[in-house]
Amino acid sequence: VGVTGLELRRDLFYEKELSFQVSCSYGPGRYDPAYEQKGQDYPIGFVRWTEQRNFQAVLHALEKGVLRTEPLTSHRFTIEQAPAAYDLLSSPEPSLGILLKYPGIADPQQRSIVLSAEPVAADSGPLRAAQPLLGVIGAGNYSSRMLIPAFAKAGACFHTLVASSGIGPQYVGRKFGFRYASTDVPSLLADPTCNTVVIATRHDSHAQLVEQALSAGKHVFVEKPLCLTADELTAIEAAHSGEQLLMVGFNRRFAPLLIDLQQQLQHLSGPKAFVYTCNAGAIPADHWTQDPAVGGGRLLGEACHFVDLLRHLAASPIQDLQMHSAADRKPCPDTFSIQLSFADGSIGTVHYFANGSKGFPKERLEVFASGKILLLDNYRKLQAWGIPGFRARRLISQDKGQTNCCAAFLAAIEAGGTSLIPASELFEVQRWLLKAVNK
Repeated sequence: VGVTGLELRRDLFYEKELSFQVSCSYGPGRYDPAYEQKGQDYPIGFVRWTEQRNFQAVLHALEKGVLRTEPLTSHRFTIEQAPAAYDLLSSPEPSLGILLKYPGIADPQQRSIVLSAEPVAADSGPLRAAQPLLGVIGAGNYSSRMLIPAFAKAGACFHTLVASSGIGPQYVGRKFGFRYASTDVPSLLADPTCNTVVIATRHDSHAQLVEQALSAGKHVFVEKPLCLTADELTAIEAAHSGEQLLMVGFNRRFAPLLIDLQQQLQHLSGPKAFVYTCNAGAIPADHWTQDPAVGGGRLLGEACHFVDLLRHLAASPIQDLQMHSAADRKPCPDTFSIQLSFADGSIGTVHYFANGSKGFPKERLEVFASGKILLLDNYRKLQAWGIPGFRARRLISQDKGQTNCCAAFLAAIEAGGTSLIPASELFEVQRWLLKAVNK
């Protein structure tokens, strides 16, 4: 009967000794992510009629003609005749199933639709000859609310928005001026007019999409993480020829106050000591990011930001990385500390804590070097001690560098320059992170 209210008369059930039994929709396996998403089947000797086997039995009955659905349809109307269909419901004429027919498309297999006649720059200016033309894969919350708007502010020219369903890319695509909405990734990668691909899907799909886009000769911007396993990293390294720009969304490198902090560090000699504290907040254990195979956990999915940032500020290769986790029952621990040592003698610690209070600022970076201390507080305030003439710097609103990161990526493509973050550095950071989680 579906998810509806039920008004059952107790006297009928009592007097006739009736029972009302509610069945699980589809059968055993429904709402079980291990069964529905990961394909972990129940043994037939343990559960005879699972969700999948119920579907198979129905399809078999339809194929053999044992189950017939045609007699269930009594009337058909076009959508333009919908008022007449509703009038039929209240008339004395008998009716059973009433179908409303919508106008079809020429090709039922069509997976892309045109949203606008020509691609235009996000700032409505003319499209320059060397300007990158972006295809975006993924139209989820982060992509539609953060990444695509950041590229739009940076003046990006959008080509195709691809997602797993047709509604998302149509709505978001029209909003930001994409030319096409699609569910067809191979067609996007094969399109020679689209020279740049932005990947903002779930983490377990990043590596394959990056490898395919690089092999197709595209510049690639991928949201972190780059990949989830060492084998995936090896495949990406093999696909990266150096001719295309490969960028991971480590936007904190491009935050205005972080750039100010880095400029101060350039005047300081000797090894440095970094302390990065992230008051990350709790995420349910059954969230997809906590699944080792899908999200990779919060070390690979989020704390990678901070390992990369300390590598960037140290400007020296990582020599060692150790992780110590607090005891919990999650598949991937999300309260941990990372100890880093660098080739130049610098050291760093990343505290990533999911067990704190939301009332405390989310991120803080402290740097100790040459008798000086710098403190970056939540990307809104930069302070210093021991630096003569330094005045604290404040921003009206937090800026973690998303727009600057996207703008710099686009500018590098137009200029025909090298990657903003050397690919060797991206691979180095990812390799240490994978080693920490034994992948």
